[in-house]
Amino acid sequence: MAEESFQERSEQATPKRREEARKQGQVAHSTELNSVAIILAGLLAVHFVGEALFRDLSLFTAETLSQGYGITLSRDSLPVHLRRWAEVAFSVSWPILLIISVAALAVNVAQVGFVFSSEALTPKFSRIDPVAGLGRLFSKRALVESLKGLFKIAIVGYISYREVMKRMADLATMSESGVGRIFYLMGDLTFQVGIRVALFLAVLAVLDYLYQRWEFERSIRMSKQEIKEELRQTEGDPQVRARIRALQRETARKRMMAEVPQADVVITNPTHYAVALRYDAGKMAAPTVVAKGQNLIAQKIREIAEEAGVPLVENPPLAQALYKAVDVGREVPEDLYRAVAEVLAYVFRLKRQRV
Repeated sequence: MAEESFQERSEQATPKRREEARKQGQVAHSTELNSVAIILAGLLAVHFVGEALFRDLSLFTAETLSQGYGITLSRDSLPVHLRRWAEVAFSVSWPILLIISVAALAVNVAQVGFVFSSEALTPKFSRIDPVAGLGRLFSKRALVESLKGLFKIAIVGYISYREVMKRMADLATMSESGVGRIFYLMGDLTFQVGIRVALFLAVLAVLDYLYQRWEFERSIRMSKQEIKEELRQTEGDPQVRARIRALQRETARKRMMAEVPQADVVITNPTHYAVALRYDAGKMAAPTVVAKGQNLIAQKIREIAEEAGVPLVENPPLAQALYKAVDVGREVPEDLYRAVAEVLAYVFRLKRQRV
């Protein structure tokens, strides 16, 4: 931690760092979105199934009240009554609870996917440390949450006040209305206030989610030294990797040089480029580059070719074109067929004349 304090964590987190944070339960997550989902789901559930729920409750209430003083509570009857009341409570509440649970789960999964972290459940004494607790209490995050809470209270109060004032004429007549009318007015008022509050909270929740993502990205930033250390751990020491790549290049170069004596011709620049070609009409669809090089490597290819008796043909434009366009082990492209065919025809004609 002391070392980190002297280093600016200015780099974006690597995939490995993100995976480690996820395993620790650190994800970009907004509780405001969950709250809005629960409120909206609850309101819509009550709105669409509320009539059936109200009917069931009314029947149960009428049934209970009709018994009046006939209900006796004893050791034997109490469990029966409790079970009956629990059944009614469950039958009334389970559709709403199910809809709310599904909505909350869907929003949570949409935010962070399925995350289970045992580390997040591990008890930490720092969480009950009073000094650390005071630090969290007066932190910037706590200040932001406090201001956000006050802002929500003010807006919710304002929305509620406006809705009540708009319906003041209807509310004033409740004392002269029946029970059904009173329930309807209060239910409609509650629903309208709830919907408007939920829509406001939804906007706030989206902004909060964006802020939480920004805060999360900032919290998992890495210093350049941390990225170097991670690279060293995952891929090894950079110097070792460079040495391995150099050895691989050297091995490939030796393998390429071993193919030069088997070539049919080496086309040269004459000094800067050298490209060795081989063509076997019975096995190859087109002439193939078996070796190529520039400067010192080109000189080495020419030397090996001369020692092996491979013909050298000076053709600077063709040598440069083959060097730039064709990798070792690849066939010559169609646009160079004609030029290469002329060179090979010349070489094969020389071989026949020698024979």
